[in-house]
Amino acid sequence: MKGIIQFFREANAELKKVSWPSWEEVNRSTVVVFIAVILFTVFVYVADKAIGFLVGKVLG
Repeated sequence: MKGIIQFFREANAELKKVSWPSWEEVNRSTVVVFIAVILFTVFVYVADKAIGFLVGKVLG
């Protein structure tokens, strides 16, 4: 039991050392991630359609 209590005390001490981002930084990063996901999704969609079209022309 002492080991578990010591673990949580040490974990709590380490969490106090963490430099947490501000809400503004979190929001900005979230927007960047969403934009990147949307752009990558569009790229994959266009590439899939282009490859499908080319394969259809070659095999069709």
